[in-house]
Amino acid sequence: MIELQNIVKNYKMGEIEVPVLRGLSFRVTRGEMVAIMGPSGCGKSTLMNIIGCLDTPTSGSYFLDGAEVSKLTDSQLAELRNKKIGFVFQTFNLLPRTPAITNVELPLLYGNATNRAKRAMEVLEKVGLVGRAQHKPSQLSGGEQQRVAIARAMVNNPSIILADEPTGNLDSKASLEIIFLMKRLNMQEGITIILVTHEREIADQAQRIVFLRDGQIIGEETISHQSIKPSLSLEDNKL
Repeated sequence: MIELQNIVKNYKMGEIEVPVLRGLSFRVTRGEMVAIMGPSGCGKSTLMNIIGCLDTPTSGSYFLDGAEVSKLTDSQLAELRNKKIGFVFQTFNLLPRTPAITNVELPLLYGNATNRAKRAMEVLEKVGLVGRAQHKPSQLSGGEQQRVAIARAMVNNPSIILADEPTGNLDSKASLEIIFLMKRLNMQEGITIILVTHEREIADQAQRIVFLRDGQIIGEETISHQSIKPSLSLEDNKL
C-alpha cells in the first residue's frame, strides 16, 4: 500500500543544505499497524509529512496504492489527503470555541459533503463520545479531546491514519485508552495506522516497530504479543 524507495530529504538553511532523511526505504502493507521510534531530530516527523503528502522528498520515489505521488498535481495531492489519509496530532488541533461534532465535521466541509452531522455522529459513536458531541474542547479531558481528533481523522473513511505522538500530551491511563482505540480501529475496521511515539509501551501495541536514527532506518522489530485486547468494546474498557 505504501512504498518508499531511497527517500532523501534535505532542507536549506541559508547557504547550508541540511540532510534529514538519507536514502530511506520501507513498505507498509494494507491493514498493518506500524510504530516509528527514534530520538528527537532523527527525521520521524519529516517522514510522516512525506507519507501524508504534506511534503515532498528531495529525491527518491513514494508510491501510494501503486501511484507515484511525485507525479500528482497539487489538486490531486489535496484530494488524496482528504479522501485517503486521516491525521492525528499530539496537540489535538481542535477549534477551541467549537463543539466536538463541528470539529469532527471540518474535513467534510472541504469536500462539500452532505449529511455532515450524521456522519460526524457516526464516528463519534465509534470513539465512545456521542454524549459529548456538543461539548467544547475546554469541557473535555485530554483523552476525550484526542478521541475527537481521531473521530475527525476518520470522518472521511480514510484507508490510512497517520498519528504523530498521539499520546504525547496524555497521562498513562489516557494513553492506553487512545492506543487501544487505534488498535481496535486497525483490527476491526481494517484501517492502516502509522504512528510516531517515544514510548515503548505504546509502540509495543503495533504489529511492527521501525527504528530511525539520523534519517535512516537502523532496524525493525515484529511484535508477536498483544497486551491489549482489541476485541473488547469501548464500554468494556470505559473509554
